[in-house]
Amino acid sequence: MKSVKRALISVSDKTNVLEFAKKLHAFGVEILSTGGTSRLLAEHGIPVKQVSDYTGFPEMMDGRIKTLHPKIHGGILGRRDVKDHMQSMEEHDIAPIDLVVINLYPFESTIARGNCTITDAIENIDIGGPAMIRSAAKNFNDVVVIVNSKDYATILSEIENNEGSVTQKTRMRLSRDAYSHTAKYDSLISRYLSDQLEDKEDFAPIFQLPFEKIQSLRYGENPHQSAAFYRDPDASLQDVVSAEKIQGKELSFNNIIDLEAAWQLATDFDTGSAVVIKHTNPSGVAIGDNQLETFIKARETDPISAFGGIIGFNRKVGVDTAEEILKNFVEAVIAPDYESEALKLFAGKKNIRIMKMPEERPRDKQRVLDLKRISGGLLVQDKDIILYDPDLLKVVTKNKPGEREMEDLLFAWVVAKHVKSNAIVYACNGEALGIGAGQMSRVDSARLAVEKSNQPLEGCVMASDAFFPFRDSIDTAAKSGISAIIQPGGSIRDEEVIAAADEHGISMVFTSIRHFKH
Repeated sequence: MKSVKRALISVSDKTNVLEFAKKLHAFGVEILSTGGTSRLLAEHGIPVKQVSDYTGFPEMMDGRIKTLHPKIHGGILGRRDVKDHMQSMEEHDIAPIDLVVINLYPFESTIARGNCTITDAIENIDIGGPAMIRSAAKNFNDVVVIVNSKDYATILSEIENNEGSVTQKTRMRLSRDAYSHTAKYDSLISRYLSDQLEDKEDFAPIFQLPFEKIQSLRYGENPHQSAAFYRDPDASLQDVVSAEKIQGKELSFNNIIDLEAAWQLATDFDTGSAVVIKHTNPSGVAIGDNQLETFIKARETDPISAFGGIIGFNRKVGVDTAEEILKNFVEAVIAPDYESEALKLFAGKKNIRIMKMPEERPRDKQRVLDLKRISGGLLVQDKDIILYDPDLLKVVTKNKPGEREMEDLLFAWVVAKHVKSNAIVYACNGEALGIGAGQMSRVDSARLAVEKSNQPLEGCVMASDAFFPFRDSIDTAAKSGISAIIQPGGSIRDEEVIAAADEHGISMVFTSIRHFKH
């Protein structure tokens, strides 16, 4: 076991560093430091040696050159079990450095500022820090490296209980964390510089996105699959990853996916909404100003499927709505807020997961990516965040939809965007009445949506996430009394489909936008 006798501490984030350094000094550890960290320690009476005094070489070039010196890197990289290394260190008066505590210039927070210039960004690219971290991580058999203040307590405990030493297991884990830290740092710089290029590509030659682990999960989609939950570095406060769990059992892999589906659909509406999600598909959706009535409508779209579902709202949940929710078994509820009395009711069912989204804030116009893993690769695309373009909406039939019909068409179109393809949605008066999801043929989805409806469809509307390849779905809709249809258009049989709609007296609107969801 190798004891820690000398530490180099140079941190941008100084959280808990004073307490940590005081304990190290109490354990008899000599401390080397630089710049602001050195001043902070000295001001609080902690003996510290400036790196420039130790190396005999001054800081220069606005601090760009200070730790890039053989006495620093030799002290970190020298292997204690190699005779030639130790002879070289002795010959050149290089003392071993046993503990390296580094976190890097705040590049991420710098570029997040609205007024950040490229000069500001470049000056916040750390050079010496990553070099020391990588050196220490490479030589983890002899050197302990810390990049996160959360590890201070663990290291102090091990030093205290292991005669000044840190276990090999911890050294290796910290080495892994150190390389993850520098990889994230480098990827942020690479992505930033890619965004600054005048001739930037839609997608960079190497895709880098450093996800940060939030928690391990009990299992994945099924109990035999391991899983974990990670945070996208570009996540905003309005992404489900930022939700606060107020109560309930631990979230499962499937819960998180369904909560995402519920929140994304609920917040695609400007008016009040209620959605019920089952296996990522909406089984019920409704909009309206009266939340209780809206929720009941959403649930009654498919009450059987609503059992054990995930419920989403885009408005604060009232006590009367909470009371209605608890009449049936649900897995989770997600909303921007809850009345205090509603939370008291939910508390009576301790297993139900109650998720609260943070207060909405304006989101930067940043690119949002959708990732899908395949064997041996990764598919990356822009996320489907477009609903429809009013300028592209085109009535293609003799009959034109009335005002109410158009409102229902656009409502149904938003719902269809969130339904697995092939997707068909029947709707009326701001309520989804029948949803056909994930069928291999579009006409099967149309028939399934009719079967799922527990109300007459006379005078209702229909939405399809993609074009109709044949007229059969139009004929199916006509038999149920559908009065208007919205779809992207673009089939080689569009004329046949339009003729079928005209034959049945149905109005049809083309969006020129498709919403496949695989």
